[in-house]
Amino acid sequence: MHSALHKKVRFGFYVAFIIIIAASIFSYLVAKNLVENANMSSHTIEVSRRLEVITKELKAAEAAVRGYNLTGDSSFLQPGMEERNRIIEDEYRLLRRITADHPAQQRHLDTLKELLDIKYYQLLESQRHRTTNLTAKTAVRQGEISMDRIDKKVGDMTHIEQTILKQRQQNFQFFSNLWVPVLLIVSLFAIFLGVYSYVVLNKEFRLQLHIEARMRNYQRELQDNIALLNKSNLELEQFAYVASHDLQEPLRKISTFSDRLQLKYKEHLPDEAAQLLERMVSAVGRMRVLINDLLQFSRAGRISPETIEPLDLNALMTEVLTDLDVGLQEKQAKVQVDQLPVVEGSHTSLQQLFQNLISNSIKFSHPARPLQINIKSETIKGRDTGFAKENKWDDNFVRITVEDNGIGFEQEYAERIFLIFQRLHGMSEYQGTGIGLAICKKIVDTHHGHITAMGSPGNGATMIVVLPFKQKWDE
Repeated sequence: MHSALHKKVRFGFYVAFIIIIAASIFSYLVAKNLVENANMSSHTIEVSRRLEVITKELKAAEAAVRGYNLTGDSSFLQPGMEERNRIIEDEYRLLRRITADHPAQQRHLDTLKELLDIKYYQLLESQRHRTTNLTAKTAVRQGEISMDRIDKKVGDMTHIEQTILKQRQQNFQFFSNLWVPVLLIVSLFAIFLGVYSYVVLNKEFRLQLHIEARMRNYQRELQDNIALLNKSNLELEQFAYVASHDLQEPLRKISTFSDRLQLKYKEHLPDEAAQLLERMVSAVGRMRVLINDLLQFSRAGRISPETIEPLDLNALMTEVLTDLDVGLQEKQAKVQVDQLPVVEGSHTSLQQLFQNLISNSIKFSHPARPLQINIKSETIKGRDTGFAKENKWDDNFVRITVEDNGIGFEQEYAERIFLIFQRLHGMSEYQGTGIGLAICKKIVDTHHGHITAMGSPGNGATMIVVLPFKQKWDE
């Protein structure tokens, strides 16, 4: 998925996720408010019902006492005052418990208890002593006053419950009215996001299928091109090898005939002819060197798992310095070699690599001072090489530097000097075919390494070779 499109889709899902969380929280608050409102309604109904039972029992007791006082019939007193009082006490205790978290209602219940005790005392007195008409009127008036006070207190308690319930209902109504548009908006947004995501992902899926199809085609073409390139390289190597060998024979004949001409007829040849003959012999010599270098280049880097072995670079470097001893002595060279590690590689190829590097230092030594060559090494991780793939970042590599104090070169030519037939100096200044460092690069590449160069005109050059400790042929 493209980066910009991926960010948009991810941002959309983040927004949807936040909105859904907010909607869930809001839904929880609405549901919680609904439950609290339902509990409050039940609470109010229960308080009202308990108060109604109390007033009903009081009024029934008062009516029973009045009937008994008027008729003298004791059946009006069934059930008795004790039973009625017990029912009122039970209801009162329940009211105490269900309003325990409301201080105002508790205070009202304290007052109600006092009024109930007074009313109960009045009813007991009226029951025990049947009164005359005058006293009956007084008792009725006192009972009505007492009952009015009780009704007022019950009304106050009921009003409190109704007020709380009304507030709860208003809050619930507010959340309910707000919840409907919120739910609608969230639903529409979710539908829009779902449709948009489907369209985008479907488009991306089709694009991915198209890219995969093209990648498969490119991969097949690449494999075909690699196979063709390998075949072409093999044919070119065979051609170079065969051509070089075929060129050796006429060169030998030219060289032989030139030598005979110089031995037998040099004194009889004119000066101009003798010079031409010498130039021809010199050209033949350069041609022979070029052919030999081409043969070396075609053979360089030809390694296989069978030719790979652990190599002590200290011993290998000793062999190289021994082979180059004459050239080093001519330049009065001093070679300083650090302790080198053991690495896996082809003995012939790595020997040729270091022989070419040191020979390069000898060839381009500074004429005004003795040659100094310093060979150093250090172990680094793959992530520090600058070229290793990510799966080799934890592998160990050795970085070997061959530093000299020769004539050096301009840094802008650091890549050019590793190309075949590339020379920074003319044939009259320094002999060579321009193949030596190209062979070095080919050897390092086939050993899964890297070679670079650093130089400064008049101050010398440094060749930097990085090689893995282990050659992994399955990667």
